[in-house]
Amino acid sequence: MKKLAFLLLAFIYVSLSLAQNVKVYPTNWWVGMKHNKVQLLLRGDSTLGMHVPTIQYPGVHLTSYNKLDNSKYLAVNVTIAPTAKPGDVVIVLKRGIQTHTIKWPLLARRKGNGSSFAQGVTSSDFIYLIMPDRFSNGDPTNDRIAGMRDQSLNRDTVFNRHGGDLQGIQNQLGYLQDLGVTSLWLNPVLENDMPDRTEHGYAFTDHYTVDPRLGGDKAYQALIDAVHARGMKMIQDAVYNHVGSYHWFFLEKPTKDWFHEWSTYTNTTYKEQPLFDAYAAQKDYKQMADGWFTKQMPDLNQANPYVANFLIQHALWTVEKFGIDGWRIDTYAYNDLAFMNRCNKALLDEYPKLSIFGETWVHGVINQAFFAENNLNIPFKSNQPSVTDFQTNLYGILPAVNEGFGWTSGVNKLYTTLTQDILYKDPMKLVLFLDNHDLSRFYTQVGENIDKMKVGLQWLLTCRGVPQMYYGTEVLMAGATHPNDGYVRKDFPGGWSGDAQNKFTAAGRTPQENEIHTLVTKLANFRLKSSAIKTGKFMQYVPQDGLYVYFRYDANQTVMCVMNTSDKAKDFTFNDYEERTKSFTKGTDVVSGKVFDAITKHSIAPMQMLVLHLGK
Repeated sequence: MKKLAFLLLAFIYVSLSLAQNVKVYPTNWWVGMKHNKVQLLLRGDSTLGMHVPTIQYPGVHLTSYNKLDNSKYLAVNVTIAPTAKPGDVVIVLKRGIQTHTIKWPLLARRKGNGSSFAQGVTSSDFIYLIMPDRFSNGDPTNDRIAGMRDQSLNRDTVFNRHGGDLQGIQNQLGYLQDLGVTSLWLNPVLENDMPDRTEHGYAFTDHYTVDPRLGGDKAYQALIDAVHARGMKMIQDAVYNHVGSYHWFFLEKPTKDWFHEWSTYTNTTYKEQPLFDAYAAQKDYKQMADGWFTKQMPDLNQANPYVANFLIQHALWTVEKFGIDGWRIDTYAYNDLAFMNRCNKALLDEYPKLSIFGETWVHGVINQAFFAENNLNIPFKSNQPSVTDFQTNLYGILPAVNEGFGWTSGVNKLYTTLTQDILYKDPMKLVLFLDNHDLSRFYTQVGENIDKMKVGLQWLLTCRGVPQMYYGTEVLMAGATHPNDGYVRKDFPGGWSGDAQNKFTAAGRTPQENEIHTLVTKLANFRLKSSAIKTGKFMQYVPQDGLYVYFRYDANQTVMCVMNTSDKAKDFTFNDYEERTKSFTKGTDVVSGKVFDAITKHSIAPMQMLVLHLGK
């Protein structure tokens, strides 16, 4: 009798243990979604795959289920009917006489069903890129989280965590809005439970958890709500290509081919050309696409349908869960591009206004256009709306201010790069930048030359496309990627209690820093009201001996941009550009307020730029 009682208790314990330990991904779904066929990935103990699932909930139907290579997982495919109501979907797992019950939440959709969120980031916006760990520490209680692998907290080294968080960003929204910022792009916020170098966030270990050291899900939602309350937008950083080597589905792979496996470790070549080269060797194509980004970042096999479903559903889940407005996609060129088209389509079918732009750190305008919606007559056509415009950075504004003028050098490189916009379906969607978390800061790249810095910022805020500025650029933060990329990811001074300087305030900035801060503020806020810059046309004139002139214009407004990249003063007159200036009598410099009449010959000093609002 005692033995029977013991066996019964053991049976009850095992049953309860399985039911309590099974994790379901996605963690919930919503009624009324266009994406109503959902693949649930169940994760439990080694007996999970031996169970037969059934669904007990009106309007939710089990269409099929699949056992995976690893018996700790089960894939359950469900269809959610339009008639389904919010509630807890009951999933029953049966094995012999054992049954286990799991509840999976089916929720009402976020208010607005995509009409009041997922608004997208457009050429009317000004994006500010923040690395959360390095911007501002609003809640010191989450600087370390017990049980997480990386317990570092040392602001004296760029390798460790510093404690910045989502509350710190929320505390500075007023500062950012005054600066003229309309959209925030944060480096990844998802759990990054790796042993070290976790400050950047690009090695996920759990897709469905916001990193608790940043404040977790609650702080992320609070930040997004505060951003939206100010009429601003939020962009989330997506990483589809890889995860961290401590991700639970790398430590316990659901299928043998969940990742790209090689007989010996094989790194990607970082060479994008074989992806579109008509003469490419298959070996080169495969190593570029399937090689690992680093040893700590295993490469996901997006051709595996379970992997693809997991990633696509997580992307949709994130937009609906948090109400983000756009995606920036990390390492876009290294993904399975057919998968990316499928993922982009799923997102845009559900959220038509959502913005999507991919990181394309490539070399050549054709190379870059290949990854965006383009006008190329080629076999593979990308449906990605936009990319980060590395070409106008590496082969545009940097040589424009750093190189001497020549037929193919200096500002002619910027001009030539922009002439190739014919390759893009919509170049106004391209994201412009001076620097980011992977590049040496622009102020450093121009030798801390304040005049070059001003030219770069004025170009950024007036050229076609969507401008993005890296945190601290407005207060002349410097740093090079050598000896380590951490040196371009330093703390924003004033973001921590007790900082010697607080550059969030004018009193904490030097006169030169205030000069740059004022320039950005004036020009960014002018841009907010400028139809010509936000949505107007672009016209450029062939550079003459280092003098480069371009216009932003529409039926209501014309803005004339005069850039002198020479080491000598240059003369210009409005009549030289009569095609765009003939109906105007003056131009007012947006930054200084100085008025230039349309009749006089004017002189512009070396390495200077004027942004003139033309009038009559």
